[in-house]
Amino acid sequence: ADDSWLLIRPSGTEPVLRVYAEGRDMEMVKALLGYGEKVAASVT
Repeated sequence: ADDSWLLIRPSGTEPVLRVYAEGRDMEMVKALLGYGEKVAASVT
């Protein structure tokens, strides 16, 4: 496992979803955030 993660959660104070990611390098983080944005868009 590379310990990368993605978190999508609703804001507690605004009508938005927040997308957080951590990865081994910036390329991985950008890929995770791109995926997270697609997932968030599909549920809004």
